Amino acid sequence: MAKVRVRYTDFFAQTIQRMREDGLLLVTQGADGKPNVMTIGWGTVGAIWSRPIFIVLVRPSRYTYSRLEEVSDFTVNVPPRELAAAASHCGTVSGRDHDKFQEMHLTAVPSREVRAPIIQECVLHYECRTVHRNDVVPGALAQAVRDEAYPEGNFHRIYFGEIVAAYADEDAEFRLRGNPPIR
Repeated sequence: MAKVRVRYTDFFAQTIQRMREDGLLLVTQGADGKPNVMTIGWGTVGAIWSRPIFIVLVRPSRYTYSRLEEVSDFTVNVPPRELAAAASHCGTVSGRDHDKFQEMHLTAVPSREVRAPIIQECVLHYECRTVHRNDVVPGALAQAVRDEAYPEGNFHRIYFGEIVAAYADEDAEFRLRGNPPIR
């Protein structure tokens, strides 16, 4: 199926819904050229500094963190519901020890503008270049959030990725509602 360019805001509601349901697939690539995929359940899309921005959070303990520090490009891929098991798997094992692409039969294909690849089987893709990063400041965080999200003190780094390309399957709207691909 052909991938067509979309505005980054066209599928905002569907992107956030899929993130809350099964998670999105964040793909990074290290200096060695090896891609890695990680499921994310926290993030958002918006406009900051007059730029389209996808914000993602990654803990320093994650393999993805080291990849993002080496090569700051990343892609955010929105999986259809039929990839829920893949999203679950990619959120529970580490790329240090697993080839999640192979294990979940996901295909890494070159992106259009950044070094990190996209996942062919996903419906929607955001290509991003990091324009800013900062660490969560524990003392500035509401105590309830600290207690709930960081009981072990493993605070996230926040990556602000400028969206330099967004594209989707031609039948993305249909597939994001849980329907099978149109052939």
